[in-house]
Amino acid sequence: MTESFWIETLGCPKNEVDSDKLVGTMLADGLVPADSPESADVVVVNTCAFVEQARQESIDTILGLDSVRAPGARLVVTGCMAERYGEELSQALPEIDSVAGFGVPVTLGSTRGSKTSPFDLLNLPRPKSTSPWAYVKVAEGCDRACGFCAIPTFRGKQRSRSVHDILAEVDALEAREIVLVAQDLAAYGRDQGVGERSIVPLMKAVAERVDRVRLLYLYPSDLTDELVDTICSSGVPYFDLSLQHVSSPLLRRMKRWGDGDRFSARINAIRQREPGAAFRSNFIVGYPGETEEDHDQLLDFVESVRLDWCGFFPFSREDGTYAAALDNQIPEELVAERLAELTELQDRITAAKRDEMIGSLVEVLVDSPGVGRTWREAPEIDGIVMVPSELESGSFATVTIVDALGPDLVAAGAGPVEEAKS
Repeated sequence: MTESFWIETLGCPKNEVDSDKLVGTMLADGLVPADSPESADVVVVNTCAFVEQARQESIDTILGLDSVRAPGARLVVTGCMAERYGEELSQALPEIDSVAGFGVPVTLGSTRGSKTSPFDLLNLPRPKSTSPWAYVKVAEGCDRACGFCAIPTFRGKQRSRSVHDILAEVDALEAREIVLVAQDLAAYGRDQGVGERSIVPLMKAVAERVDRVRLLYLYPSDLTDELVDTICSSGVPYFDLSLQHVSSPLLRRMKRWGDGDRFSARINAIRQREPGAAFRSNFIVGYPGETEEDHDQLLDFVESVRLDWCGFFPFSREDGTYAAALDNQIPEELVAERLAELTELQDRITAAKRDEMIGSLVEVLVDSPGVGRTWREAPEIDGIVMVPSELESGSFATVTIVDALGPDLVAAGAGPVEEAKS
């Protein structure tokens, strides 16, 4: 009898890529997708372990799926928590049948005490994309030593894929938009000795194959003029910059480059080059030693620079990181106050920027019936454009923005649908 599987994915886009590759592996092994976790023979949870909140969500998901799985179904945990905590996770959660790290097959009944043949998750094939867009992971691991981040301790050193393998995956996905992701995207290829800026030729090669190519997670120190020009000329002048803070002393304490003045200057230079460019960033709130002056600097930066999209996250004390042993930890109540203040400010900025688009004529990629995106919105993390429901998924259409609802836009009318790149 053919077995069925269900995969629940938590965390970042890179985990979604990993899950797609697990799907491809399971299909190749003869398993079939289940309609629900309740009906699956194998239930897989691809976990996130980046911060405490993500770990708790992973545990809650594991226990929730354990409560609904069918009698005899196997519960397999993979992803970052499996790699980071391994046997400790097995002992803490006896509900789990198998804890499988990144290089262990997840279809086995149990990996405890057994020998398994490892595989290279990074280069496994994937099935065709089920949506008009897809993430493509170009490298695994990270060579940086940011004070707050434990990823290098369980994802390892950077390991870039070959251009050939990446482009083959892009072709197989048959998506109209490709989103390139990695822990340190602009460092792609450095570990292969092919030059520090090989992300530029890679992006150009992908752009020749698809209608849109987008980069997520760029370190500001690697944002060279050549890379900026390549992003702007791609037709998707969208810059997702990993800034984390703007206070120079705090950034040094984070073991990060830059400060608010440098970031502002770089963003302003890009806007002079491409006035309509869209910007996203993330900031850590409550890093050990963050003073009121540091917080005020971040508020001033957010208000003056007016990024299109921002995420604010409370500092998470992670074992094995430099920041875990730092003094001057910030009280949770104060962190919550600072988060609320920043979020309220950015929500107003984002809403105002969306209001400015009312009346404009834009091209959207229709992700699903009634839902589209311009190049200004990255999938899943930014707002959407509500479009006429009769527009076909996977098509491009020209629409007029008639209203804005916070981060989302409302469109009316549609122009001709364009053909995809061949």
